[in-house]
Amino acid sequence: MKRLLIFALIGFAAQLVDGSLGMAYGATSSSLLLMFGVAPAVASGSIHMAEIATTAASGASHLYYKNVDKTILMRLTIPGAISAFIGAAFLSSIPGDMIKPFVSGFLLVLGVYILLRFMLVRQASKPGKKISSKFLLPLGLAGGFFDAVGGGGWGPITTPMLLARKMEPRKVIGTVDASEFAIAVSATLGFVLFMGWDQFHWPWVFAFMISGVLAAPIAAYLVRIIPAYMLGVLVGGFIILTNLRTMLQSIGVEDGQLLALIYAVTITLWIAVIVWQVVNRKKFVEAVSVEH
Repeated sequence: MKRLLIFALIGFAAQLVDGSLGMAYGATSSSLLLMFGVAPAVASGSIHMAEIATTAASGASHLYYKNVDKTILMRLTIPGAISAFIGAAFLSSIPGDMIKPFVSGFLLVLGVYILLRFMLVRQASKPGKKISSKFLLPLGLAGGFFDAVGGGGWGPITTPMLLARKMEPRKVIGTVDASEFAIAVSATLGFVLFMGWDQFHWPWVFAFMISGVLAAPIAAYLVRIIPAYMLGVLVGGFIILTNLRTMLQSIGVEDGQLLALIYAVTITLWIAVIVWQVVNRKKFVEAVSVEH
């Protein structure tokens, strides 16, 4: 019972972050299951089963608050769902940890770019060019595949890439969260076919499912009231944090104290950037008001 309560609390927090920043539910929840010794395929399958309900609630909430770009939603979802099914089949025979360091390295660099772009731009950026299917097709294929293999990855891959195209942050987060429903359904179908129903631990699934559904509408509301420039900095820093440990371990950094020190320094710098962003944005707004 105590373990179920822990899973429920983590599921609630993970969905709150995922619905606000467009990522982290799968990665956070899967990491917890792996920590308790659950096999990667079983962990990913269980989380995707829970995500069918949480992503449905999250997607509906973002649609209600008009956080979704419906055109991009369809063009991103179809390739993502196809590759998620393939990824589930792949994970049934090959350990997902083999490719995690490569994905984490790419995301870490992208997270730094996102953070710096939102930190250094001193005025509202103009919308980017229309995002083409040539960009969305491979993005959906990569996001869906790595999401199924890693137990989470749809948000960390698609969110920063769409932000890098200068798409409005709340629209990015809402679109990514809404599209994830199809990814969860497709990946779950793959796990059911290749692993069987008996591999799912249903009490854990329902603990994550119920808590995530409760958190979804709260997160969808938060993304509307948090300023766009702050969302960008929060997303960038979160991408760095979620991929830092994997990168450090892949290069042989295993010492607990050293890892704690690196994380403490990283979090301190992230908080400093957030404070700097708030102070300087306030000064920028005041300066613009004086000019006008």
